[in-house]
Amino acid sequence: MADKVAPMNPPASTEAIRNVVLIGPSGSGKTTLLESMLLAAGQISRAGNIADGSTASDYDEAEKRQQRSVNLAVAAFDYQGTRLNLIDVPGYADFAGEVGAGLRAADAALFVVTADSGFDGNTRLLWEECAKVEMPRAIVVTKIDAPRAATATRAEELRAALGSGVVTFELPMGENVFDLLTQQVHNHAAGKHTARPATDAEKAEAAELRAALIEAIIAEADDEALMEQYLSGDEIDSSAARADVVKAVAHARFHPVLFSTTQPAGYGVEEILDLIVSGFPSPVLHSIPALHSITSDSPVALHADANGPLVAEVVKTTSDPYLGRISLVRIFSGTMRAEDVVHVSGHFSKDSGHEDHDLDEKVGALSSPLGKMLRPLAVGIAGDLVAVARLSRAETGDTLSSKEKPVIMPAWVMPVPLHPMAVVAHNKQDEDKLAQGLHRLIIEDPSVRMERPQETNQTVLWTLGEAHLDVLLDRLKTRFGVAVDAVPFKVPLRETLLGNAVGHGRLVKQSGGHGQYAVCDIMVEALPHGSGFEFVDEVVGGAVPRQYIPSVEKGIRAQLERGLAAGYHVVDLRVRLQDGKSHTVDSSDMAFQHAGQLALQDAAARTGVGLLEPVSSIEVEVDDNYVGAVLSDIPTRRGRVTGTQPAASSGRSVVSAEVPDLELVTYSTALRSLSHGTGRFTRTPRGYESMPQQLAKTFMTKEPDKA
Repeated sequence: MADKVAPMNPPASTEAIRNVVLIGPSGSGKTTLLESMLLAAGQISRAGNIADGSTASDYDEAEKRQQRSVNLAVAAFDYQGTRLNLIDVPGYADFAGEVGAGLRAADAALFVVTADSGFDGNTRLLWEECAKVEMPRAIVVTKIDAPRAATATRAEELRAALGSGVVTFELPMGENVFDLLTQQVHNHAAGKHTARPATDAEKAEAAELRAALIEAIIAEADDEALMEQYLSGDEIDSSAARADVVKAVAHARFHPVLFSTTQPAGYGVEEILDLIVSGFPSPVLHSIPALHSITSDSPVALHADANGPLVAEVVKTTSDPYLGRISLVRIFSGTMRAEDVVHVSGHFSKDSGHEDHDLDEKVGALSSPLGKMLRPLAVGIAGDLVAVARLSRAETGDTLSSKEKPVIMPAWVMPVPLHPMAVVAHNKQDEDKLAQGLHRLIIEDPSVRMERPQETNQTVLWTLGEAHLDVLLDRLKTRFGVAVDAVPFKVPLRETLLGNAVGHGRLVKQSGGHGQYAVCDIMVEALPHGSGFEFVDEVVGGAVPRQYIPSVEKGIRAQLERGLAAGYHVVDLRVRLQDGKSHTVDSSDMAFQHAGQLALQDAAARTGVGLLEPVSSIEVEVDDNYVGAVLSDIPTRRGRVTGTQPAASSGRSVVSAEVPDLELVTYSTALRSLSHGTGRFTRTPRGYESMPQQLAKTFMTKEPDKA
C-alpha cells in the first residue's frame, strides 16, 4: 500500500452515484474491461497499474496463485461528475458468496461474456436471479477482435436465451462498430477514437438490426412521435430514441448489448461508461430491503436520503496486516463519519456458526476503495460504498444503524455450503491458533460453515467447492498464520445388531487380595430404525445384586458409545439382563460394568453387526438439457429418484431423490460437471438406513474390546 494516498472527495449527491456489479464467467475479461474503464477515466496510466502498482481487482496473493479472481473488489472513481462504484466479483461458482455480496451492494449489473464463448450455466442463473428482483442489466460482449469471435450471431443468441428485453445497439464491422441509433461508425484503432457517418453499404448491412431496435423502442416506450416518424419513413430522432432507451434500461425493461475489444481502452469503453452514467439508476431508485426496528415490532420504511437516519450493511469483511479489520459497507440511508458511534446488529440462523449480537461500536477511518488502495474519505453518504476501519465486532451481513433508532436488515440469501472437508492443525503451534483463525475466517466469509460433530470429533469446514476450500486453507496460512492439513471427512455412521441373540459375560480375575468377579447373561433384541436403546432388568432371586444392576447398564452403554465392530455408536437394540452371578468379596461396580460389556460383545459375535448410514432427501434444480444426466447419475450413488417436476424458472426442472450421505460428500462438484454449471441442489436429513453388507465390511476395522 502506498505511503501517501490523496484523499477522495465524497460524491456530490446520492443521485450522482452508480453502483454496478460486473458478472461473468472466469476468463470473460471482467478485470481487463474494468481496467480499461479506469484507464479511460484517467485513474490509471496504463492497464493494470493503479497508484500503488496493483491491478484493479486482485486483492491478495491467493488470486495470483489461483490465477483467477476469488474476491469481491471495488473500484470507486469519478466520471463525468458521477461516482462510479464498480464491483468486480469472481466468475467461478465456488465463490458464489462473493457474488451474492456484490449483488447486495449494487443497483445494476453489467454481465460480461466473450464473443467466442458466450454465457455459461452459472452466469445464466445469476441473470435469472437479477431478473427476479428487476435489477437493471446490460451485457458487454468482449474480445470481439479475438479469433473465432462470433460477433455476428452472439447478440441474437443472447436475445434468444435471455428474452426479448435483450436489445442490440451496435453492430461490429471488422475494426469498426456501427451505432444503430445514430448510424455513426466508430473506430478505436491504435487507442484513438474516431467517428464518421455510415456509408450506404454499411447502412444496408445494419438495416435489419436497426429496424428491430427502433420497433422495440417504440413498443416499449409508447412514444407516438417516434412511431409517427418511423411509419412515415422520416429520419428517426436519435436523441429522443436514446432518451426512451435510458428510461427503459433504468427500469429493467431493456438490456442493451454492447461490444468491447481485448485491447486496453479499446472500442466500447466510453460507450459502456456513458451507459452506466446515463442509463443505470442511482441509489435513489433502488428500494431499501425491508427494515425492522430492534426496539419495537414496527416495520421501518426508508429511502436513500443522506439526511435520513443511518442504515448501512457490511457486505464484505477483510483483514489487512497493517490496518486490521476492514469492512466494506453499503450505506442505504443517512450519513456516516469517522468516530460516529453506531449500533451493530447481527441476527443469524442457528446453524450458521455465528452468534446473534446487538452492540454499539465507534466507526474508524472511512476510505474509498480502488483495488487494494484505500483513499481517505471524510464522509460517506446514502448510496455510497465505503471501507470502514476498526469495526472489531461487525461481521459480514451485519446492519449498522443509529444507536438512537437501531434497525436490522434481513440478511441476503447466502449459498448453502455443501462440500465438507475435515481439517487438523499441522503441528502443536498451529493447534493453539486454529480456533481463532477459523473464527476470523468465518467472520470474513459467511458462506463457510464450521462444525465439530461429537460423533466423529472432527473439525469440519463446509464450503462451496474444492476451489473455495483451497482458497480458505491458503488464507488460513498466509493471512492468519495457521497451517492445517485436510483429512478425509467422516460421515457419522451407526452400528446395530443384525438379529436377536443371547450374550454371556464372565469376568474372573485373581491377583492377590480382592479379585474381580462378575457374570452377566443377557438377551439382545434388534429394534426398528430410530428406536434407540432400551435396558430391561429381568433378574429374579438376586442373581445379580440390586446395587450392581445399574453397573451392568453403565458398562453396556459405554460399549455402545465405543462401538462393536467399526467404532461407531450402536443403536436400535433392547438389552434384557436375565441372569448372573456375584461374589460377596470380589464383586464390584467395575467388575459388573466389564461383565456387561463382555456379554454385549458375545451377543454381537453371535448375531453379527451391521452398519446404518445417514440418508438425505435432495432436490436438484437443473437446466432441462441435463435432467437425463442427473437421473442417470443418481442410481450410481445408490440413490432413489422419487420424482421430477418443472422448476419455477422456465426451461429448468427439479429432480427429487434420496441418497446416502456418503455419496453426497463430493456431489456439489460432480453436479457442476454433470450440468455444465446449471445445477444446484439442497439436502434435508431423512434418517438412517441399513448399509449394504458388502460395503459395510470395508468399515469393519475395529476389534471388539477384550476382557
